[in-house]
Amino acid sequence: MSTVNWTAWRRQAEPRAEGLRERKKRLMRQRLSDTATEMFLERGFDAVRVSEIAQACGVSEKTVFNYFPTKESLILDLGESTMAALRAALARPDRASVEAVLGILSDELSAMTSWIAAQEDSVQAAAMIQRFGALTRSTPSLRAYHRDMTDRLVVAASEVLAQRIGMGPDDPEPQIAATALLGLWPIQFQSLRKYLDGKRTPAQVHTAVTADVRRAAELISTGLASFAGLKPTSRP
Repeated sequence: MSTVNWTAWRRQAEPRAEGLRERKKRLMRQRLSDTATEMFLERGFDAVRVSEIAQACGVSEKTVFNYFPTKESLILDLGESTMAALRAALARPDRASVEAVLGILSDELSAMTSWIAAQEDSVQAAAMIQRFGALTRSTPSLRAYHRDMTDRLVVAASEVLAQRIGMGPDDPEPQIAATALLGLWPIQFQSLRKYLDGKRTPAQVHTAVTADVRRAAELISTGLASFAGLKPTSRP
């Protein structure tokens, strides 16, 4: 089964030196995710069994679950890499938290628009991404998985932000700051839905989406600018 390299436009962790074993594992993971994504888009998420994905890739169902803990993670598979990028970016004391998150979002957007530009038919490529988003939004289990992933990202962000100012992650300030920062992701997704219309070039999509995300970031940047100056408060 020939598949599109779907993971190429979903931001990956920074490449590192790898041996033959690690490379084989990475390629198998990519093959499983790409194959699953293509089958889900063609037939619907609920209509495809994990055993069918395994058969298409020539492996056992157990092997699939060795790489992906759930069926949902086969298609929404980059939560851990996003979390690693978020932790690293927010931990830098020399960088404002809003700019740190904007940097991650820009990397993700660039990966997607560069992928579209590299395809033979950029209009079809944009339509594929629209279908990917529609599948996620229309499938209850995928929506629930995505919400859970977002909740975990908020927790991770609040932990790092709390450390920066000497508070606990359950204090209200790091919690609301983390929630606001993670709220920029839905803005980017919604803007992509709006601008991936087959009429704009990948570069135009990138510019338009970036402008929307930065407009949203401006609303929260004033409040978060004071975050670094907060002092730990004694608990009642």
